[in-house]
Amino acid sequence: MPRPTDSAKRYVPGLDGIRALAVVCVIAYHLGAPGSQGGMLGVGVFFTLSGYLITDLLLGHWRRHGALGLGVFWRRRARRLLPALFLMLVVVSVWVGLFDAAQLPAFRRQVLAAIIYMSNWATIAQHGSYFARFAAPRPLDHLWSLAIEEQFYLLWPSVLLLGIWTARNRWRLALLTLGLAAVSALVMALVHHPGYDPTRAYEGTDTRAFGLLIGAALAMVWPTRVARTAATPAARDLLDALGVAGLLGIGLLVWRTNSFSVFLYPYGFVLLSIATAVVVAAAVNPASRLGAVLGCAPLRWVGVRSYGIYLWQWPVIVLASPARGPLNWSRAALEVAGTVTLASLSWRYVEEPVRRGAIERLWERLRPIGAQVSTPRRLCVIWGSVLAAIFIPVVSVSGLLSAPPARGAAANVLGHALATAARGYPSIQAPRIAAVVRPVRALASTQTSCRSVVYIGDSTSEGEISPDYIPDPRRRLAAQLADVGVNRTVAEISGARSIVETYDQQPNAATVARQLVAEGFHGCWILALGTNDAADVRVGSQVGLSTRIARMMSIIGQQPALWVEAVTLVQSGPYAEAGMQTWNQDLAQACPEHPSMRTFDWPAAAKPQWFIPDGIHYYSLGYTARAHLIARGLAHAFPADAAPAPHCLVR
Repeated sequence: MPRPTDSAKRYVPGLDGIRALAVVCVIAYHLGAPGSQGGMLGVGVFFTLSGYLITDLLLGHWRRHGALGLGVFWRRRARRLLPALFLMLVVVSVWVGLFDAAQLPAFRRQVLAAIIYMSNWATIAQHGSYFARFAAPRPLDHLWSLAIEEQFYLLWPSVLLLGIWTARNRWRLALLTLGLAAVSALVMALVHHPGYDPTRAYEGTDTRAFGLLIGAALAMVWPTRVARTAATPAARDLLDALGVAGLLGIGLLVWRTNSFSVFLYPYGFVLLSIATAVVVAAAVNPASRLGAVLGCAPLRWVGVRSYGIYLWQWPVIVLASPARGPLNWSRAALEVAGTVTLASLSWRYVEEPVRRGAIERLWERLRPIGAQVSTPRRLCVIWGSVLAAIFIPVVSVSGLLSAPPARGAAANVLGHALATAARGYPSIQAPRIAAVVRPVRALASTQTSCRSVVYIGDSTSEGEISPDYIPDPRRRLAAQLADVGVNRTVAEISGARSIVETYDQQPNAATVARQLVAEGFHGCWILALGTNDAADVRVGSQVGLSTRIARMMSIIGQQPALWVEAVTLVQSGPYAEAGMQTWNQDLAQACPEHPSMRTFDWPAAAKPQWFIPDGIHYYSLGYTARAHLIARGLAHAFPADAAPAPHCLVR
């Protein structure tokens, strides 16, 4: 934390060191540095530290004045947080408007959510993912944590005031606060579903409040003013030992966990908050040797600028290297240097001056001049300045600055399309897709005996029916199946779908199939499942893969069924490729037992450049080719006027 503008507030250099370590963990995680797969826990450190500092500030004002001083508190929070945020939003808006216009529709929503500090709930409402499972990363994805903190700043003072009136004792107040923290942790445990994207549990204000509340409870029983007296040798040694243990615990969690670790929700996050609280308790003791180490000049320098560093690091990483792959140390070094430079400039010329009252001083200087100007002219100057300040970012996000793409020669079509996909574009225009698909179509012109088809799939098939990914309806799934002779397509595609587990109140695949059979459907089936089933088994489901396959086939009966094999580019975690290969092997073993079953070799057809950075889902090119090739696979498996393919595996 920077030195306080309030002389009554004590400056603790060690807390800046904690901030520095937290933001380094976050950057390492976003860069994909080795050993930092749990680096997103740095945000949890920020939460607990913020809960401590804000509560200590409010209670200190209550002790001195008998009130929380909410007007002063919120005004200072606004001066500290808003200028740097708005500067970053303006710069990133101009960049996206000029160089990455295809993501403007989604980016506009992100900007609006950021301005009102609702980024986390906006992502959750849109079923988005902080972990890039359902879409390419966007430059404002990281603002979810700032939204939670700002919501805390707005709501917590009222809750705290009610607690002060009710408890009338710091220890009782702390116990009540820990009770609220326990409720929040319980909500996280109930919301989190192993094997599914954890964004709802990870970004919910209700599910992450316990980190802030544990810090708040510490401030009630161990405020900075009390810590000044805790300087006996025994107390210092104990605090230092506990603080070091807390740091080691944080490091162990960062090293040994990742975003999909079931242990984190909520146990790991609770342990992280407790470990952070212990480190904070040691750091605020003036006699602490650990506090002196954490408050050393390099860590303090980074910690003072940690807010700006956090604001800038994700946009820089995303916009500088949109097609993320294995860690490139040279590129990562440049991205870190760019982040630190931007944050330093923001601190030097925006954050610190505004925090120290630069806007008020400027207003005082201009007011005498403004008094000499007529009212209409003064209003013109004021409103003209306001409009000028917002004109450029508004024009940028409107898309008016974006030039239409040049139409190059046919030889450059594929390269341009892949470059577009690498930037995370949600769709690629139809003429470019056609250039890629037409040569494939010429190779397979057979027809299928299937006239009615049910397609049951998960998020790896969502783009096949989405106009955002495939603007030309002739390239989408239903049209591709119609090209091989299918008259009716029933698309039952839902994100995170598996055969057994349910997600977000959506029926699982077995339930969908059972209902269709009960309604009298009789035809062919395409089952593009397995990605989530393999992940569910990996994280502990007791229903094995072969049992899942058998369950679906028992529902379908003797109707022709084409299973689409699964593939990812992920090397670790629930969605690792090793689990997909196990699923495909179980499909191969089950196929001979069911005469009407065939499997489509999608792994052999899928190209690495079709995958978005999460290694699970696809760009527009991938979804277009996937719909096309699965349709041709159906024709090969169950051809018209011929017996089914003699072999289980078709290509």
